[in-house]
Parts: sequence; C-alpha cells; structure tokens
Amino acid sequence: MAAGGRKTPFYDWVRKQDPAHLIADELDWIEGLAELGQAEMDWISYLRREGDRLLNLADGGLGPTGVVWSEAMREAARIRSTGRKTKRESGPGAPFYGKNHSLEQRAKWSRERKGTISGPNNPAYGKFGPDHPRYGQALSPESRAALSEARKGAGNPNFGKKASAETRAKMSAVRKGRTMPSSKRSAHTRHHTNKGIEKADCKYCVEDSAKPSLSSESESES
Repeated sequence: MAAGGRKTPFYDWVRKQDPAHLIADELDWIEGLAELGQAEMDWISYLRREGDRLLNLADGGLGPTGVVWSEAMREAARIRSTGRKTKRESGPGAPFYGKNHSLEQRAKWSRERKGTISGPNNPAYGKFGPDHPRYGQALSPESRAALSEARKGAGNPNFGKKASAETRAKMSAVRKGRTMPSSKRSAHTRHHTNKGIEKADCKYCVEDSAKPSLSSESESES
C-alpha cells in the first residue's frame, strides 16, 4: 500500500526508508480479533510511556477509534495529497475485474441514495443556460454510441413495458388542444420555413438551401 501512494503517516515514513533496512519485529502472538485489538491498545500505551515516537494517530483497537481530525491535520493531509496522481487500474489487472456487485448490495445502495440527488439536492436544480454545469459540453461520438447500445432491447428501462390506461389518459389530456405536427417534415415547415428560420442541424433546412430558389430560376430564364 505504501508503494501504491496511499497517504498515512506510517506509509509516508516507509517511503522515506531504504527497503533493505526495514525490519518487522514480532511483539506478541495473539489469537482472536478481540484479543488482538486489546493487545494493540496495550502495546501503544506501553511504548508511549517508554518515550517511543510512534506513528499511530489513535490509541489502537478494532473498528472506529474516535479520532477527530483538527484543522491542522486536515490542512496537512490536503497539502500531502495536492497534485498526487492516483493510479487507476483497469482490465485484468484491476482487483474488481470480471466481478459484479450482488443484487442485494445494489438494492441497498439504491435505497440509500433514493432522493439524495433529486429536487433542490440536485446540483443542476433550477439552473439553465450558462448556469448549468453541463452547459456547452457534449458527449463524444464514442460515448453516445456506447449509451445507445447499452439502452437497446433489454437494456432499455421501458423494455417490455406498456403505459397503463390511466397514464395514457393523462398524457392525452395534457396534449389536448396542442398543435402536433404529423411528421418531421411538417414540423420543419411550421417551425423553420414559415418563420424564416434556418438551422444547420436540420436536414430539411440543408436540403432546402441546396435547392435553387424560384427567383434564381426566373433570373436564369430571363
């Protein structure tokens, strides 16, 4: 772990030493976790009384040790980690490669996170235009293709589902009285041609601009 760059007082000290000169002494032989935790506490207490300079932040023991970080400790940790490049393993060498979280674990996470990023808790809530975190950003073609492939067939959340009669009635009521184009071409005519708007990402606008206008045809004939 020390070689992997993890930041703790002990690992920081290990990285400063010559590995050939590091020796691990066996202080005690313990059986059972409860005894192990108590033995660690006893040894730390004894060595501190003897004046040894230990790297232990807590008094030892198992589980949470109740250490409360001071502002100075937090600032020191921030300085140590600033600019650190974390090595991310992927592929066959990664510890979790080829594994999947159990359905029970995924369900637990789903319950714990439900509602945590919805409404005002969402960082993008009520933000539009330049204020939105994703403003001006676009997914790469590779990412869009991967998302499209993942959501096809059984990967689509609505795969095999059908809206209930109540839902369909609500959708119908919401759209009642609203003018709905019968096709994309009709929508283009209504929202672009009739309003004198031309958009580069509309294929019908591109097609229309490539066609010779009536005025140009008349001029060529004259």
